[in-house]
Amino acid sequence: MRRWRLVLGGAAAEQCPSNLSRADAAMDAALAALYEAGEGGAGGRRGRRGGSGDPDGSGERSASLSGSAPAVVRWLGDIREYFPSSVVRMMQQDAIERLRLDQLLLEPEMLQAVEPDVNLVATLVSLHRAMPETTRTTARQVVDGVVKQLERRLADHTRSVIGGALDRSARTSRPRHADIDWNRTILANLKNYLPEYGTVVPERLVGYARAQRSTKKDIILCIDQSGSMAESVVYSAIFGAVLASMKAVSTRLVVFDTSIVDLTDQIDDPVDVLFGTRLGGGTDINRALAYCQSKITRPADTVVVLISDLYEGGIRNEMLRRVAEMKAAGVQFVALLALSDSGAPAYDRQHAAALAALGAPAFACTPDLFPDVMAAAIDKRPIPVPETA
Repeated sequence: MRRWRLVLGGAAAEQCPSNLSRADAAMDAALAALYEAGEGGAGGRRGRRGGSGDPDGSGERSASLSGSAPAVVRWLGDIREYFPSSVVRMMQQDAIERLRLDQLLLEPEMLQAVEPDVNLVATLVSLHRAMPETTRTTARQVVDGVVKQLERRLADHTRSVIGGALDRSARTSRPRHADIDWNRTILANLKNYLPEYGTVVPERLVGYARAQRSTKKDIILCIDQSGSMAESVVYSAIFGAVLASMKAVSTRLVVFDTSIVDLTDQIDDPVDVLFGTRLGGGTDINRALAYCQSKITRPADTVVVLISDLYEGGIRNEMLRRVAEMKAAGVQFVALLALSDSGAPAYDRQHAAALAALGAPAFACTPDLFPDVMAAAIDKRPIPVPETA
């Protein structure tokens, strides 16, 4: 009865009699502030708990959680006290959607109290141009904290997997003396061990071509910055910074809607990249691909990654023609419908099917899978498309 009472809210008090403890009452109040708020706050029109958007199907949306930022900060403190982090993040998202908290996110006090995650970063990035200077500083600190946390999680695996692919692409059986990999050479020739001489005859040398001292691969990340791609933009900025730290690759970062911004000069700092984007607006994939195509100088050593839901506002046939031209020239082309943890996105299925027909399957990719996708593209192996794609 206690759980049903907390699920259904105060309206079910008579049907679900339960003596709530002080902690339960505080938890119930925090839930009521979000899921039972109406015009003017709690006590108004009641909505269903656990949903977001339009609480009762009436087409209306609830009012703000409170008229003042301090009340919001107290509420954020309450939910963090009574619920685990995963639930806190879900409630924050519900609050932003149901209770119009976008404007309250502009208050520094709230930013300092909020539980940071990728969704919050995307919200702050989309709002930062409207923020006062004092709030912008706090927002940047929040974004920087989340980005560093994600970068720590993803960087080592990315460098290891992609570095291995780059090494394989540069390996040669006729290295110069200074470029011999002696450990691998010994392993490859153990069968030629001569015990009477206590040595291995290096019948086959393993090493690297001179090219390893220069850039081996060119990578172009072409990122759709329309509002639906917000989480993908966050992860793309982080991976762009990781790739930029690898001397063996040259990485270009391009974001687009109906216009194009080349953020390669800021790629070392993903926070600068994020605050250089303008989430929202239309989509002109064809124009973005035309720009990327113009920057390709070594097609056979270039990987182009298009991250977009493929809702093209430009010229569809031209977009497909450019992809076909790049692939014919030897470019490895990868189309990601999303780079996020959020699951299968909404996308243009006709365009996805057309890309697949050109040999460029389009699929959603989690951040943990992205290094393997890039390694396969560098190795020119089949891309590991998830079974759910």
